[in-house]
Amino acid sequence: MNLEAYLSQRRRLIEEALKANLPGPQSYPPLIHQAMHYSLLAGGKRLRPILVLAAGEAVGYPAEGLLPAACAVEFLHTYSLIHDDLPSMDNDDYRRGRLTCHKVYGEAIAILAGDALLTEAFGLLARQVEAGSTPEATVAAVKELALAAGSRGLVGGQVVDLLAEEEEPDPRLVDYIHRHKTGSLIRACLRLGGILGGATDEQLEKLTRYGEDVGLAFQIVDDLLDILGDTAQTGKPVGSDLKKKKVTYPACFGLEESRRRAWELAERARRTAEELGERAWPLAALAHYVVDRQS
Repeated sequence: MNLEAYLSQRRRLIEEALKANLPGPQSYPPLIHQAMHYSLLAGGKRLRPILVLAAGEAVGYPAEGLLPAACAVEFLHTYSLIHDDLPSMDNDDYRRGRLTCHKVYGEAIAILAGDALLTEAFGLLARQVEAGSTPEATVAAVKELALAAGSRGLVGGQVVDLLAEEEEPDPRLVDYIHRHKTGSLIRACLRLGGILGGATDEQLEKLTRYGEDVGLAFQIVDDLLDILGDTAQTGKPVGSDLKKKKVTYPACFGLEESRRRAWELAERARRTAEELGERAWPLAALAHYVVDRQS
């Protein structure tokens, strides 16, 4: 199976599972559930849940057995996007080619839709026991995702990103923002797949290193696409980082050095994946897919 076929198959699995795990759009009160459907089922690469499945497969665990964790990650990721787009945060009007949640449903419902998705994420992750994971591994996974999403992870990165607006570009600052705001959740995806899939300590260490490198490479490419991308492909306006005077990799290092660093990280991640053996071929292929994307 080539990478495109693999991604297509895994996306189908994930899309079906996401729909199955959402309350129906007419469930009372319908407005909040419609807002959740609107944002969660808006498409996208589904990279994070795919990484959960691929990490588990790399250590010999079937993809279907990790769908609750994969959906939990996507629920949490979608919550972060809804809140990130709010006027009090990045104030974006478009996401994935259509109006953001708060532009359609209002700020209050958007905030609550994000809150609901975040809460549902941990309920989903707890259901890994029903999918065959051990109670011990499931508890460890809950702790892992909470750490990645909280003030020492995604939220902390978001705070520093907001406080750093209009500051002078600082390599240490941008590295902290990228490794926490984006990188911590991507790293957690690899660790969730490994923990729930029964990885050895050595395998988990490799998955962690892979996740750290791919997570940083992903955000560097996001920075580049904000300057060089096409709105029709990215699904959101380009140039917003410059307008908001965000601390980004291109602002610190320039375009060419940012590209070089992204590819260096991707290549290192590919080599790490290959150390995990033949079952990790999707992870090896995804390392370069992350930096070669146009959206």
